[in-house]
Amino acid sequence: MLRQQLQHLQENHRQMMGEELSGLSVKDLQNLENQLEMSLRGVRMKKDQVFIDEIQELNQKGNLLHNENMELYKKVYGARDVNGTNRDAFTNGLSIGEDSHVPIHLHLCQPQQQNYETPARATKLGRLQLQ
Repeated sequence: MLRQQLQHLQENHRQMMGEELSGLSVKDLQNLENQLEMSLRGVRMKKDQVFIDEIQELNQKGNLLHNENMELYKKVYGARDVNGTNRDAFTNGLSIGEDSHVPIHLHLCQPQQQNYETPARATKLGRLQLQ
């Protein structure tokens, strides 16, 4: 009894792997295809959930780094620009005041070819670069 079950499971496994399909009818092949599609759908759903979780984690880390950079900028430069007048914003549009807690969102997308040269005059604060 157990030997038959083992042989049946091994045969099903080989068929799922695309082996020993010659003895199957069209209906059997369609059933096998449906099983594989259902399995693949489950794998893709799990993979998507893992990506979503990773993106959320990276968004949180990005927000923490942003806040850390804002604090470092305040410690180094205060709220004054090069002319000595009070300013509430960086030159690149990031705000020191209320808007400094705007969340940073990361999204999963296809890579694009870009020139990623670092400008020579970029100011390094914490782990991010401000231009």
